[in-house]
Amino acid sequence: MKVTMGIRELEMGGKYLGELRDANALMGSVDALRARMEEDGYLLIRRFHDPQRVQAARRVVLENLAANGQIDTRYPLDEAVIAEGARGAFLGGAKTVTHTPEFLAVVESPEVMQFFTEFLGAPAITFNYKWLRAVGTGDFTGAHYDIVYMGRGTTNLYTMWTPLGDVPLEKGPLAVLEGSHRLERLRETYGKVDVDRDKIEGWFSKDPVELVDKFGGRWLTTEFEAGDAIIFGMFTMHGSLNNVTNTYRLSCDTRYQRADEPADERWIGENPKGHEALGKEQLQSIEEARKRWGL
Repeated sequence: MKVTMGIRELEMGGKYLGELRDANALMGSVDALRARMEEDGYLLIRRFHDPQRVQAARRVVLENLAANGQIDTRYPLDEAVIAEGARGAFLGGAKTVTHTPEFLAVVESPEVMQFFTEFLGAPAITFNYKWLRAVGTGDFTGAHYDIVYMGRGTTNLYTMWTPLGDVPLEKGPLAVLEGSHRLERLRETYGKVDVDRDKIEGWFSKDPVELVDKFGGRWLTTEFEAGDAIIFGMFTMHGSLNNVTNTYRLSCDTRYQRADEPADERWIGENPKGHEALGKEQLQSIEEARKRWGL
């Protein structure tokens, strides 16, 4: 099967794109999960969330999109068909959506917080800011490290990507670059960036083929179902396939860390301030920075 990722068309199972492996057999063993994270740079856990809670959160998001004229009401709401002329939406700062009981019942459930408390070996907290996206037709996320967006606190910080509904390959699921968390040259250059301080673009590349040819490994992805989640660290290069359907891909990124370690002040508190530079001023191109780094 051929899929689109950024500016490329890739063959699933070919040189550049393979399948994520799940960690469900390791659940119940914190040591085994930590070892897998060290090995793979990610943990794919099927049915990590209660699917019914996910569907309830999904409905809250869709109702918000519908109220803003972004849903084609000729179709059932749950199909998330994009209205004519509508584009994707970023709802990260929309607390009326991301802090509803239905939404928090997924990303801040007792089960989720207990998992991170055990995995981190200490009481866990999650950022108040939630990165909620409705990804439109043709949209995708370029390859990047999360550290460049949230590196002012501990680096012992984890992202959980939660699809709010089923995400087949054609809807643009998340993809991870195999072995990217062990690329020391990348960590010591790009991994030191702060997009606000340095006023620089955050995506490292829109070309998945270039990164495989340069760094090795393959991109890894899979089809997700409601309830699935993937967890990864700050130095795991990731992006997404393109959504080539006429429906929204709904997903949310949330972050978790130990409560006794410093947290990035941009993303915590009652009203997190968010990015200081992105979208507000001209940014240095990542191409210029990569030339300086020799990457």
